[in-house]
Amino acid sequence: MDGPTPVGSPLPAAGPLPADGLLPADAPAVLARFVDWLRWERGRSPATVRAYRADVTALLRHAAGLGVGDVGGLTTAHVRSWLGAGAAAGWSRATTARRAAAARTFTSWAVRQEVLSTDPAARLATPRRSRHLPRVLDEAEARRLCEAAGAAAGSGPVGARDHALVELLYATGARVGEVVGVDVGDVDRERLALRVTGKGDKQRVVPLGLPALRAVDRWLAQGRPALAVDGSPPALFLGARGGRLDQRQAREAVARAARAAGLTDVHPHALRHTAATHVLDGGADLRCVQELLGHATLTTTEIYTHVSQARLLAAYHRAHPRA
Repeated sequence: MDGPTPVGSPLPAAGPLPADGLLPADAPAVLARFVDWLRWERGRSPATVRAYRADVTALLRHAAGLGVGDVGGLTTAHVRSWLGAGAAAGWSRATTARRAAAARTFTSWAVRQEVLSTDPAARLATPRRSRHLPRVLDEAEARRLCEAAGAAAGSGPVGARDHALVELLYATGARVGEVVGVDVGDVDRERLALRVTGKGDKQRVVPLGLPALRAVDRWLAQGRPALAVDGSPPALFLGARGGRLDQRQAREAVARAARAAGLTDVHPHALRHTAATHVLDGGADLRCVQELLGHATLTTTEIYTHVSQARLLAAYHRAHPRA
């Protein structure tokens, strides 16, 4: 049939969900090869590899429940049935789109590897991700957050670390996973810059700013030596036991600063959105923001133009006497 196959088309009866261990016979070996391809040939991050493996495993379990004995028996109807069952179970549009993308990546790879004779997901139409505006702090809120973190910097090594972390996240717009992956040697004081490693192990250099550099230097001088132990990694940020700070601990640090500042719904990704929006509001062009954030395409960065427009409209309606 010509054209894409809509998700909402009639589905084969799936019956009860299969048991956790039920998979097509050759699925474990095929999944292992797929994961190796993602990790070593595509250079995907560990988090992306885990997500793709989980999504494809769920697809193959669903197919096994429909009687598929080996991966080569996967058809478009099976993929549609899986997505339809997920929609009925309450998956969001974003979740459905992400899992459909994982399925397409897998089936396309499986065709090239001759595991599948045809690509069952190639013509699959899925709902677009919703383009909701991200949480963005205004300049006064961002200042309150940084000041609250700075006020706690004298409380001990953890306070100094949290202050440096908050300043760094807001200054650079880097992802939390990128910031916790930074090493001490990645700080370039002469250029006021920081080297980070983003998705696909791609490195980029982002501006740092004096307040962030001062907070980092204070942490390195007064905080990090107190948390470092024998065998500590060269990580810029350390946890309480001397290991590299993880993303969960970084989120908790931002949440502590937000509570102290009287702010709600503030997390590391909100600081990324905030940094991008403030840079754009300050006159930077979209290409500069793309480079700052490490987006592969300008399309991803374009959401920040909508954020800036929304802020302009809100300010207009608050301020104009005839609004």
